[in-house]
Amino acid sequence: MASSSDSSGSATSDAAVQDPPKSLKNTLAHLGPGLVIAGSIVGSGELIATTKTGAQTGMILLWLILIGCVIKVFVQVELGRDAITNGRTSLEALNSVPGPRLRINWILWFWWAMWVATTLQGGGIIGGVGQAFALTFPLTGDYAEAIRSSIEVYTWDDKYWAMAATAVTIAVLVRGRYNLIQTVSTVLVASFTFLTLGNVMALQFTDEWRLTFSEVAGGLQAQLPRGADGTLGAGLLTALATFGIIGVGSSELVAYPYWCLEKGYARFTGRRSDDESWAQRARGWLRVLQYDVWLSMVVYTFATVAFFILGATVLHRLPGDSGDPEGMRMVATIAEAYAPVFGEYAKWLFLGGAIAVLYSTAFVGAAGGARIVADALSLLGVFRRDDAAARSLAVSILCAVLPLLTLGVYMTGANPVALVLTGGVMQAIMLPILGFGALYFRLTATDPRLAPGRAWDILLWLSCVGLLIAGGGTAFLQLRSFLS
Repeated sequence: MASSSDSSGSATSDAAVQDPPKSLKNTLAHLGPGLVIAGSIVGSGELIATTKTGAQTGMILLWLILIGCVIKVFVQVELGRDAITNGRTSLEALNSVPGPRLRINWILWFWWAMWVATTLQGGGIIGGVGQAFALTFPLTGDYAEAIRSSIEVYTWDDKYWAMAATAVTIAVLVRGRYNLIQTVSTVLVASFTFLTLGNVMALQFTDEWRLTFSEVAGGLQAQLPRGADGTLGAGLLTALATFGIIGVGSSELVAYPYWCLEKGYARFTGRRSDDESWAQRARGWLRVLQYDVWLSMVVYTFATVAFFILGATVLHRLPGDSGDPEGMRMVATIAEAYAPVFGEYAKWLFLGGAIAVLYSTAFVGAAGGARIVADALSLLGVFRRDDAAARSLAVSILCAVLPLLTLGVYMTGANPVALVLTGGVMQAIMLPILGFGALYFRLTATDPRLAPGRAWDILLWLSCVGLLIAGGGTAFLQLRSFLS
């Protein structure tokens, strides 16, 4: 029989058991993990990759963006169901999936490979924070000057600000706990999402930038971008990499159960037993979890579509490649999407928002990454899984080490957009593996009293098939690009 645990891995006692809320008001008061995940989501995928996809392809891939936001939710709920039912962390659960093993199983080894790629992605994100600060509050002025002259050179202003943001992240996270992380991520996401949605709505009152009904209808048709010669366009790989990041990406799918455990859903449910009272509590906390998942999905879907429309309507219509966010001009190029509506001063509003949304991703990513990597190290036997003190120390150390790693990546001068898309490719390939794991948990580890209906199971299967197509397509296109 499994025992409930929090993200520290320590078993919970029956004294922690709580009845689930029954009213909508009380249910909403117990939400939170989804908002933390939204703080991680609305950043690299929505601000950078989604905007870049719109800039490259126009509205033609709107359908893919919408599917990418919704399709992963079913896998997310199943991973959360397992956490509440069996009190297991994501990696502990995935380590139980059959297959080749070398101390840990094949899925966890692939997760380690993805973690390396997402560390590179984190370098692109903290670089975006540095770029936004360097444009808003220049120190030496070298970065702003390089942007004005369109010369790709190594600059220090953005690096100094990236260092400062990293230092703040470490200072807060080393001592911060769940409630602080939830509050910070919620405030950061809300501050920028409303600005972006307002900008998109304001576009509709301009003749040059507004969307037409035919453009929206065309974007909802299952079409793929093609080049002048009829072959699939370069934007397709960007789109599939974006698919891996937008909505709940692989990193967020793995992280979500950790935040559910830390919030207390499994602890409140109590140790799994044959008592009907346990089943009633579990069903109630699962209902809270589903509210949490679907509400966060609505939030990040609105933000994702808004960023995509900005890229597709404004940046896509700029001449040549001037609207394609790339390299050291990443943030400056995206800022151009705000000028048509509000004028030049809107760029400064955007830069403030970019700082908020990119920093939220870096902040939450480091917090979640520290917990997951500590869990992975315990599965490798670095310390005992029941040693709560060792795990807590590992999390604190990693809250300092991981931000420094991502900063080091950006300090090399690497292209931040390429870093983000590299992480997106690995996340897209990981998606079908997580889908397979979710199906395995649903079929073998779900308490029959908590089993969903047939309609849910059908949607879960369709979700996993969609993730397999997206992951397989990404792997194929990436391999072909390497060989060509």
